[in-house]
Formats: sequence, structure tokens, C-alpha cells
Amino acid sequence: MLTQFVLLGQCEILEVSCNSCNLGGAMRLEWLEDILAIAETGSFSGAAERRRLTQSAFSRRVQQIEDHVGVELFDRAHKPIRLNPTTLAQSEQILLLSAALRQLVVDLRRGERIASNKVVIACQHSLTAARIPRILQQLPDHRNGIHVRLRSANLDECTGLLLSRQADVAIVYRLPDGTDDFNTDFLEIITIGKDRLVPVFNKALPPPSANPAEPRDIAYIAYPADVFFGTVMERKILPFLDPGTHPTPKVETALTLAAVEMAVAGIGVAWVPLSLAQDRIASGRLVDLSADLPTCDLQVNAMRLQGKASLAGVVFWSRLLDLPET
Repeated sequence: MLTQFVLLGQCEILEVSCNSCNLGGAMRLEWLEDILAIAETGSFSGAAERRRLTQSAFSRRVQQIEDHVGVELFDRAHKPIRLNPTTLAQSEQILLLSAALRQLVVDLRRGERIASNKVVIACQHSLTAARIPRILQQLPDHRNGIHVRLRSANLDECTGLLLSRQADVAIVYRLPDGTDDFNTDFLEIITIGKDRLVPVFNKALPPPSANPAEPRDIAYIAYPADVFFGTVMERKILPFLDPGTHPTPKVETALTLAAVEMAVAGIGVAWVPLSLAQDRIASGRLVDLSADLPTCDLQVNAMRLQGKASLAGVVFWSRLLDLPET
């Protein structure tokens, strides 16, 4: 069976053509429903009432359907009125097509509603896992609702999505002192939270020596130099290790989620956002080594392009402004 749906004007007026039907050419959804109404009620008057038309208007429409098809569809001599054998043979097909077209109308309307209320958020991977669910949970409900699409990426990619208008809002980590070489031109930025980059390790294993006078090698999980946390490690963590400490990268990954798992496995110390590791710390699988190793404060910033924004984007941004900083 080959079925082709054709949209005419508004969603309520749809046509369907089907090469397995013997009803001749394109049929409108309303015509299919008229035929079904007559079959179910057994009379033009009952069908007209169901279709909320006067009997004369409904009779004219039935005549229009039959003129279009080129044959009589109903046995008017029989009381109650019934479908002609040819029409009856296609009744199941008519029912299926009518249901499919009605569902198409529903899907189109739902899609339009989602599109008009959609906000695309670009955020770093660690924020997607640890902070974004909490942020979305704190946002108040809205009568029409907002459909949020998350796009997880590194900092540069998040900024690129924002500048190319593929995202309405970017939620990212930044350094509080602004030493992350971040270009803020054309951007509106607010701080919606705080975090801290902390060293963690498997609690069941012996931690690195806490004695600054004792030379030691520390195996750690490294980040690539071209990602945000790689820059933070190079500028804010490694230079502040004790002079006798020799950091040795064991694994390199751009994903903080992977770094957490490496620390749990005992491969090395991982510097990760506290919000990402706190559940593992609370459960006793990881230990926070902040008392012995350097840490770094982080800001959680929301950013958007200056200028005109979509209505859903404006509503979402206003909700972010109302959030308590955490």
C-alpha cells in the first residue's frame, strides 16, 4: 500500500491519496469521517448531528463526495442506510486512514508547540551530569511549559553553539578571577552557582603522602591542554603542588565523568568538580584530598547572546535570574 498525505492550508484540512483505495483520487479527512459517521449511525440525519452540520449542508457534502469519487457510496434504499459493497470493502482502510490523519494533526500541533517553547542549552559534560538536573528542578513550572534540549560539549564548543545561534543559553564553568582567556564580547553573563575543583582518590587505597618534606610521585588523571579543565590544571593546580611532589599523568581524558571513574578504580588522583564527586565521597568510595593537595574555585555561569531572543529563551533566562546562587 502506498499512502500519501497532503496538507492543505491549516492542519484541519488534509487530503490522503491511496493507490490501493477505490475511492478515486485524493480524499479529505473530513470526507472520510463523514463516510464513517453515516456507516455508524445508519442515517444522514444522525451523521449530520454527529458531524455538527445541518442535514441539508451534510447532504450537499455527501453529494460532493460522491461527485468527486464518481459513484454512489451508500445504499439509500436500505433502512437504515448502509454502505454499498464497494465502499464496505474499503471501510477498514477508510477507518485506518482517518485515524492516521487525525494523529497527524495531533503530532503536527504538538511539534509546533514544542518548537515554539523549545530552549536549547549547551553545557559542559560535568555540568550536564551534576548540576543541570538540579538547576532544572529549581525552575518554577510554567503554564505552557518549556521543552529543554541539552547539548553537552566542551567549553569552546558550547560557546560556538551560542555564537552560531544553535543554542539559546550556555551554562559553563569559569574561573572567578577571569584568567581563563574567555572572550565575553557580545555575551550577557550571570553567575548562577559555585563549585570547586577538588582532588579525589579511592578511599580504600593508601593516599599520597601528606608530608611536604617527603619526596613523592603522584599519579593523576590529566586533561588535554585544549579543554577548560586542562587549562585550570596547568594554571591553578600543578604549579601549586609542594616542591617535592612530582605529578605523573597516568591517563588523559577530556571527560570529568571518566576521571571520577579512574579515581574510583585507583588509577590516579582526579581533580574534578566537587558537585560531580560528592555522592561518591558521601558513600565512602572516594576521599577528598583537599587538605593535602591544591584546589580551585569555580563559577557556574549562564550566558546568552546580547540582543533579541526567542520568547521561550527570554522566559528561561528570567527564571535563571530568579534562581538562588548555589
